Amino acid sequence: MTNTDMKVRIESLESRIMHQDAAIDELTSTLLKQEQLINKHVEAIKRLEEQLRGLAASSPAAAADEPPPPHY
Repeated sequence: MTNTDMKVRIESLESRIMHQDAAIDELTSTLLKQEQLINKHVEAIKRLEEQLRGLAASSPAAAADEPPPPHY
């Protein structure tokens, strides 16, 4: 293998590594954004669960305990 062939191969490998590094950086950025979004959704779900528990605790007797309407 000549010196020129080696040089071309090394440049090709360096180019591939640069593209792979860019892809890894992009994937990392996307992953971090998704993690932040998931954390926001988890917090929203927790708040909604708390609100639902509060509504259930303050609601009158369950519908099963109510007598049927007069037309039955």
